[in-house]
Amino acid sequence: MTPLPPGSTIGILGGGQLGRMLALAGARLGLKTHTFGPCDEDPAGQVSNAHTQADYDDEDALTRFGASCEAITYEWESIPVRAVEVAGAGKPIAPNLTALKTAQDRLLEKRFLSDLPDVNVAPFRDAGNSIHDFKRAVQFVGLPCVVKTRRGGYDGKGQAVLRSESDIVDVWESLGAYELIVEGFVNFSRETSVVCARSYDGDVRAYPLTENVHRDHILHTSTAPAQGDDGRPGQIARTIVDALDYVGVIGVELFDTPQGWLVNEIAPRVHNSGHWTQDAGCTDQFEQHMRAVAGWPLGDAAPAWPVQMTNLIGHDVEGWDAMAREPGTRLHLYGKSDVRPGRKMGHINRRIG
Repeated sequence: MTPLPPGSTIGILGGGQLGRMLALAGARLGLKTHTFGPCDEDPAGQVSNAHTQADYDDEDALTRFGASCEAITYEWESIPVRAVEVAGAGKPIAPNLTALKTAQDRLLEKRFLSDLPDVNVAPFRDAGNSIHDFKRAVQFVGLPCVVKTRRGGYDGKGQAVLRSESDIVDVWESLGAYELIVEGFVNFSRETSVVCARSYDGDVRAYPLTENVHRDHILHTSTAPAQGDDGRPGQIARTIVDALDYVGVIGVELFDTPQGWLVNEIAPRVHNSGHWTQDAGCTDQFEQHMRAVAGWPLGDAAPAWPVQMTNLIGHDVEGWDAMAREPGTRLHLYGKSDVRPGRKMGHINRRIG
């Protein structure tokens, strides 16, 4: 791809906090942004050069949006594929549609990952279309296991842990209206991730391993660089992005197990566990993504110092003033006026060590 010059407009499908931070990063580079989302108070629309408020099935609005942009990206993996196709008609789209389609379906994702060399995943099986198929899938994978919807679901939604045969009917009745996948239960010592960027010319920059702690199935803290990085997580991320011919930033979530690294899932976008990069003395993940989408060279992904990111969930944000006074702490708020339990309102980055 011929690099887009400063002043070019990058279209961002999605108006949430990830789109907001992408737009802010683009502005630092002299790139304009046009965001698209269904809400009139989208966090991204507050800081972008232009914002289109429309539904993702409004193809006329998508066409007009795409016509105003030189390249198209998206902020999360649940953006309808058709919306990306319409908005990006005749334009560079990054990450590509193959990555988007793969990440939107957990069964396709697991099949893709399990076919890659030296990439390991938990045992898995399609749950089929009936409770009889579901029982056979559970028998194949074994108990305990995790049952997930193939599409949608995040922060622990759309999944259940199945520990006993006596619970099979209840789990099927609660989730069986959706296409499901059954995955083996993983005994892990910790949850980790690698945020990785790839450019159009195949340059790959992986950030160090990040250790993640969740509360109520929502990411609470991410600390990087994590201890015990043997280099394999970064190699796994490189294998994945090369196989997808990927452009942009991706999040690769991994379990650290006694048997080695297992890939849990991939997210074809900037990732919550990569927010620490904003204050680590390196090119942050948002700038890295905008560089890649615009066809620019990637920046340095080596942090100058360790950082811990803490998500501000729900009413956590009400302590913003005390956090703003704390030495060595950087406050990032998302411009959301409605505080709700479980809603990500912002995050803080603390320099540690």
